[in-house]
Amino acid sequence: MDHRKVAERVIKDVGRDNIIAAAHCATRLRLVLKDDSKVDQKALDNDPDVKGTFKTNGQYQVIIGPGDVNDVYDEFINITGLKELSTDDLKKVAAEGQKKNPVMDFIKLLSDIFVPIIPALVAGGLLMALNNFLTSPGLFGPKSVVQMVPSIASWSSIIQVMSAAPFIFMPILVGMSAAKRFGANQFLGATIGMIMTTPGLGGADKFWHIFSFNVPQTNYQYQVIPVLVAVWVLAFLEKKFHKWLPSAVDFTFTPLLSIMITGFLTFTIIGPVFKGVSDLITDAIVWLYNTTGAFGMGVFGLTYSAIVTTGLHQSFPAVETQLLAQFAQGHGSGDFIFVTACMANVAQGAATFAVYFLTKNKKIKGLSSSAGVSALLGITEPALFGVNLKYKFPFFCALIGSGVAAAFAGFMHVTAAALGSAGFLGFLSIVPKNIPMWAVSVVISFAVAFILTYVYGKGHMQEEVAGQDVPVNDATDYAEETQKAEKVGKEALALKDEIIASPVDGTPESLTKVNDQVFSAKLMGDGAAIIPSDNNIYSPVSGTITIAYETKHAYGIKSDDGAEVLIHIGLDTVNLKGQHFESFVKQGQRVKKGDKLGTADMAALKEAGYDTTVMVVITNTANYANVQRITDAGDKHGDNLIAVTAHE
Repeated sequence: MDHRKVAERVIKDVGRDNIIAAAHCATRLRLVLKDDSKVDQKALDNDPDVKGTFKTNGQYQVIIGPGDVNDVYDEFINITGLKELSTDDLKKVAAEGQKKNPVMDFIKLLSDIFVPIIPALVAGGLLMALNNFLTSPGLFGPKSVVQMVPSIASWSSIIQVMSAAPFIFMPILVGMSAAKRFGANQFLGATIGMIMTTPGLGGADKFWHIFSFNVPQTNYQYQVIPVLVAVWVLAFLEKKFHKWLPSAVDFTFTPLLSIMITGFLTFTIIGPVFKGVSDLITDAIVWLYNTTGAFGMGVFGLTYSAIVTTGLHQSFPAVETQLLAQFAQGHGSGDFIFVTACMANVAQGAATFAVYFLTKNKKIKGLSSSAGVSALLGITEPALFGVNLKYKFPFFCALIGSGVAAAFAGFMHVTAAALGSAGFLGFLSIVPKNIPMWAVSVVISFAVAFILTYVYGKGHMQEEVAGQDVPVNDATDYAEETQKAEKVGKEALALKDEIIASPVDGTPESLTKVNDQVFSAKLMGDGAAIIPSDNNIYSPVSGTITIAYETKHAYGIKSDDGAEVLIHIGLDTVNLKGQHFESFVKQGQRVKKGDKLGTADMAALKEAGYDTTVMVVITNTANYANVQRITDAGDKHGDNLIAVTAHE
């Protein structure tokens, strides 16, 4: 890579006079621009040295790759004369140019609270669906499975108890998560949830007589909004008492006063008022669904993916938990939002696969295949931002497919009994009797979106979508591209099959689940992610350290068999400038598989508000025949994590 030429092309494509500030992290240039509409997006997309672009939080990010990005940035600064900035400084510059959006801030708050507890709700919901499968008559005849096989009645009863628990005690889960988000002690937040769901509460004729008032002993099982407000009050009081009370009594009296005052306010004001608000919201949503039926579902399906692009969908779990809680109590018909999400995600995946068959661009072909699979499994960001929105028409064709399928699902009254993977695997969450019609809806969504995208693409935008990989302007460019292709071909032939080990103890998961578009869309290459359970980072291969950042948050290693491995610890942790990290290696050093590279204080990173996910990416993925995460990987460092297969 000619770093100066890359810098010159990027400057030309974004506009020299359009650049306000620039910084870089481990993989990408981060720019603050005056006007994003002035960017020559097509030129950047066709640049062979640019792996992708996207905008987030006021920054226009250009993905170059580990190692190379440092040199490109240096040339970028030399050419433009801009002042070098850290990513923290750049965030401040970007924030100054952005207007505060209270709606989006509120959506993000809800997302931060509900996303961590979704696994518990998914587990409870799927158990509920399983119990419904066992106890619902009419699935396999007039009798239920339990009636036909009485010996499994006890199993069904146990499953029912387990399925109900996350919903009955939802205030405890919400209380703990909300306390973390509001800056309170998580265990005090959980305690407020426990107080609100104490089994002794309940009954229309049970009151406390306080100050001549009758305070109802209401049980707030299944509730969400009352506990959110109560924990916000708890956090406010806890911070005030920490500030007001001397250290000698702070440890004892801050928890006591915070819990006692919040508990009293919860039963007298917060609970009664906000339980009424919660019931009104839920009833209004159910009324809207029952009134508009198939038409309303169709409109929702038509707009769902557009809502996803704004981030507003992050607020949906707050509504869905209420619908599922009502369903768990035997009220309501279930969650129709999840059904719509399934239709929308499948449609976007189908449109992405249509682009795969339309394009001859290897870069887009590789991205669309992986992004399409990801969307069908419920993660649409790579498909949306990496493919469909880039060409626009696939996105709109998918909206139509989603709208038609959602309308059909609404007409057939298809609903879900649980949260889960909103895609092809969504049937696990659907009310059992609705599964056949859900499957028909999914087929409609896929077929309509795929056919519309493919037909429109063939007839109207063939040159743009099905064009060549990189436009060649003259003989010099042609020679450079030919030499580059020959070099890549030789490197690919020199590679060997290899197994990349896990560099850290923890739970492996798909790269598509990472909350960063560069990694989730696999713009840097394929690989795997790990939710770490230990602070130590080990080498996953034997080879040479190619990158050892001063910030100690990422390492690059070229294995002896040719794999170029990037280990990136956490998201945006470059901002910490090495704080909470320790490194034991330097660039150019030889390491063996299992050697300790460094440490990261994961608890401190979480406390500072950072996502600690560790990404392991094969940055020369394009040179391999196949790069695949090993799905049954263990949870210890050194366990097999990624298999790379060389060309024959």
